[in-house]
Amino acid sequence: MSRIIDSSLEGLLSTLNRMGEIAYNTVSKALLECLDGREVYNEIREISDYLLTMTDYVEDRAFELIVRYQPVASDLRRIKSYMKIAYDFTRFGRYALDISFTNKRLEGLKDCEEWIKTYVKEMGEKVLDMIKLSIEALKNNDAQLARNISEKENEVDKMHLEFLDKLIKSETTTKCTISSILITRYLERIADHAAYICESIIYIATGQKEVLR
Repeated sequence: MSRIIDSSLEGLLSTLNRMGEIAYNTVSKALLECLDGREVYNEIREISDYLLTMTDYVEDRAFELIVRYQPVASDLRRIKSYMKIAYDFTRFGRYALDISFTNKRLEGLKDCEEWIKTYVKEMGEKVLDMIKLSIEALKNNDAQLARNISEKENEVDKMHLEFLDKLIKSETTTKCTISSILITRYLERIADHAAYICESIIYIATGQKEVLR
């Protein structure tokens, strides 16, 4: 039998799914910007702020559900996790803004060596795949799919460290060095938050806390 709280929880999930789509597109836009030299900082800032507003909405609705319906333990688990996931989606937006600011302040990677742009592009594609996986796992409440992110997160961490090692041995310009280090670091942090989302999904589905990083 359907409960009154169920439709409200589905409403929160719908909001989170929308946040995920927005966050994915924002990170993708920031990556394209730093690689081809366009400037969309103001647009990304506006979207990032909108994600923050959506997180506030999720938190307000979550507290309202707790007060109005006195949810059981499994509902509380979902509500707590939804609040955390909303925050993680917001972090995607803020790191996308950081990438965009790097482009605005240091002209991104457009004048850097081709190997740097290729490496960042490949790393960015892996991170976008992680975001996509976390969104899909959330939509389907799929704990097993969520667990698949662990290997991808390890790959991104490895790429980040390998990039730093390679950069140390190169003779790239100071501007490219700073830009690429910042951007790869932001990508590595986005990957971490994608893993956090998947940990929350597993917690919702199983009640167990697993570390995927």
